[in-house]
Amino acid sequence: MKRRKTITDWVNEYVTRRQALGFRMETEKGELMRFAHYVTERGKQGPLTQAIMLEWLGGSPNASRTYQARKLASLRSFSKYLAIYEPRTEIPPAKLFGRTGSRPAPHIYSDQELFELFRACERARPPGGLRCRTYRLLFGLLAVTGMRVSEALKLNNREVDLDNGVLRVQDTKFRKSRLVPLHLSTTRALRQYVLARDTHHPAPQSEAFLLSEKGGRLPYRTVQGFFRDIRERLGWDHQRGGRAPRIQDLRHTFACRRILAWYEQGLDVEPRIPSLSTYLGHAKVTDTYWYLTGSAELFSIAGQRFEQFAGKGKRP
Repeated sequence: MKRRKTITDWVNEYVTRRQALGFRMETEKGELMRFAHYVTERGKQGPLTQAIMLEWLGGSPNASRTYQARKLASLRSFSKYLAIYEPRTEIPPAKLFGRTGSRPAPHIYSDQELFELFRACERARPPGGLRCRTYRLLFGLLAVTGMRVSEALKLNNREVDLDNGVLRVQDTKFRKSRLVPLHLSTTRALRQYVLARDTHHPAPQSEAFLLSEKGGRLPYRTVQGFFRDIRERLGWDHQRGGRAPRIQDLRHTFACRRILAWYEQGLDVEPRIPSLSTYLGHAKVTDTYWYLTGSAELFSIAGQRFEQFAGKGKRP
């Protein structure tokens, strides 16, 4: 007798087929597998219903509506696939939690905040260990290159060219690879880190460039937890006006600071946006505009330029 497929079987089949079509499914697979575990733990039998899906979605009351909307979108896509083979499958309505692509206002780090972040990393336990050096370098690298967190964590030693000061970022979010040139000061910081890292782990088992205290690759969730602890210690969770800073806001900060630097140098910014887009690894220039936001400095320069432009049009 043929064994009836479990919810986990269906999730694995769905993910495999989506991956065969070229979709990246790392995050979505994780969410769907957690949902499958939830359903299995509760002994749910029969067709998949809206009730069990909404029950699972309601299990994270502190999650943002955007995050819940993305989880719902994953469930909807999976349930549509499942309904082809199990017609009694229910498909939850869209937009119960709003839009999936809403853009939270990014936090643009000040020089003082970056200084506080790096100092907090230096005080990480164990004192004098590799952990404090790794996190300081990680956050510094994100601040000066605008790399995605996942890209920095995936870097292997062979992709870090210290002789030429270039990072080779492989197979990124949009299945693109790119070269990321570094400033001399950044290359110097990488060299110093390598010396300290190799002293702690002269024969590491991992090929990762950034190593944990135990010598393995840093997991994304561990990095997020470390940052949340620092953020709370610095009192950033309770800042007035706006929400608490995130790690990915370092990428926003890099993009905005690059634009600001071009304005301060009196350069024409518009033709330089494609270069910034390529450096950040975006598939489209419009993706780069997503990372730009207004700041007091940018508004000030924009106002000055408008005054100059308007002044040229006045009659003597």
